[in-house]
Amino acid sequence: MSSPILISLDAMGGDHGPPVVVAGVLDYRKRHGGEGVRFLLHGDETAIRAEIAKSGLTDDVCLVRHTDKVVAMDEKPAQAMRRGKGSSLWNAIEAVKTGEAGAVVSAGNTGALMAISRLLLRMSAHGLERPAIVASWPTHRGITAVLDVGANIESDAEQLIEFAIMGEAFHAAVHGGVKPTIGILNVGSEDMKGHEEVREANRILREGGAGLNLDYRGFVEGTDIARGTVDVVVTDGFTGNIALKTAEGTARYISALLREALTSNLQSKLGAAIAMPALKKMREKIDPSTINGGPLLGLNGIVVKSHGGADAKGFGNAIRIAVDLARSDYMTKVGANLGKLDAVFDHSSPPAAPAGEPLQ
Repeated sequence: MSSPILISLDAMGGDHGPPVVVAGVLDYRKRHGGEGVRFLLHGDETAIRAEIAKSGLTDDVCLVRHTDKVVAMDEKPAQAMRRGKGSSLWNAIEAVKTGEAGAVVSAGNTGALMAISRLLLRMSAHGLERPAIVASWPTHRGITAVLDVGANIESDAEQLIEFAIMGEAFHAAVHGGVKPTIGILNVGSEDMKGHEEVREANRILREGGAGLNLDYRGFVEGTDIARGTVDVVVTDGFTGNIALKTAEGTARYISALLREALTSNLQSKLGAAIAMPALKKMREKIDPSTINGGPLLGLNGIVVKSHGGADAKGFGNAIRIAVDLARSDYMTKVGANLGKLDAVFDHSSPPAAPAGEPLQ
């Protein structure tokens, strides 16, 4: 039997608030059983309890902690840090800080989530300026973890190696990778390609990775992500964010073209009816709901960001990721490997101040 765990939820975050958050809890329990998992929902108690009553969930599954304060989706991170104390987002994260909850999930303001998480939980990595956002990317071979996809606009060699450490541990905990393979995203696979920081990170990992015992495969290119050439793709947040949004836009474009082609005339509609089982299988594989949930890796605590417009299935998947991480040895494994970097990098100088807001 899995150990009991409490998951803290920002019930007011995102585009839909309590209706989707509570429905997401129900979806998680239907699809994953939910044995030993309880939820602490922060926000407007009246609105939350109304949704709980509709769902049929009970008080032994869902605890409610009332607050009137909400961080708006368009609020600046600095404002959220100044005025957000006591809000549903702040309280949800604070439950992890105090040890009451094992993880937090929010569909709220990304910048505010990141800023308040950094303030309350602090960073666990030596040189990391911000948590790295990891995306679970559907591929021919399964799921590839790609990070960073929007938090750290620029990343030096040490940060890229930290991403490799965190990405490997994440893939093992959430996607079941036994010995996840790792590659650094670059403009070519040759060792001399790319800028100085990616070449330096590649060199260190090629030469044994400071005893990290990572299965590093070298540079990979953009086309390798969808192929699933490696289990973990490491990049800076600027490049990762562009890659992610390009892929999302391409997927929508292809879906629209396919829909148009399959409904253009009677013959096409008949063909679509025959191909429906295969089309449903394809749709399930690329459905954003099945991969929703981007953890902020590098914090002294587990924080999972759900897409603001996620439906119940999507929020339920974000909960699954939070539960899997909280029940794994992710934090211990990452901490042990980050400590090994001290022998490679000099941490006598303080880290540079973060540049710019997160892209997501």
